[in-house]
Amino acid sequence: MSRKSAKITVDVRRSQLMEDLERYQKKSLGLGASEAKIIKTKDIPAEEAVVVKCRIPGCYGYGVCAHCPPHAPKPAELREYLKGYQWAIFFIKYISTEVLLRDRDDKERRDAFRSIYDIVSKIEAMAFYDGYYLSFGFAAGSCKTTFCGPDRSCSLLEGEVCRFPYEARPSMEAVGINVYKMVAAAGWEIYPIGHSTRAEDIPRATLAGIVIIQ
Repeated sequence: MSRKSAKITVDVRRSQLMEDLERYQKKSLGLGASEAKIIKTKDIPAEEAVVVKCRIPGCYGYGVCAHCPPHAPKPAELREYLKGYQWAIFFIKYISTEVLLRDRDDKERRDAFRSIYDIVSKIEAMAFYDGYYLSFGFAAGSCKTTFCGPDRSCSLLEGEVCRFPYEARPSMEAVGINVYKMVAAAGWEIYPIGHSTRAEDIPRATLAGIVIIQ
């Protein structure tokens, strides 16, 4: 599908920027997000301890995906990148706790994660064509598990082209963003879900995504 591109200008009027941010927020909700808000990038916590959790205990995506640790951008790198930005769109999607249980690996679970990648990639594309050409986003979960599945290796790590170049990207956690802290600070619901979690003990599960705009 073709898109109309906005003319690039050196300065973007604050009124125009805020109007665009509100449009991206509403679009996120229209694409299936349960909650979405405009946030300042200074409020994005990029912490080394989050990446440590990818290693201890070992996550299924660690080391086997180009967008997962140790290959993903480090928290210190992200903090440096964010110095050049002020605004982002942060969103969550509530799903059934049963779908997110760790011992599941089926289409319904992959589709839940894929929906976050879809929202992120579409909001990022909107921002790009609106002139925010340095916008970028992070999704939820390993893109290898979500798109390539357990039977195919990550093509990027094999020196080949990514099979899903416009959708695949690191998760928020992969680059050190403390998602639990951000969701709680926003006043939204989130619960830790692990191998011992019983679906009946948690009202709903939460997946999150973010797009850094300007």
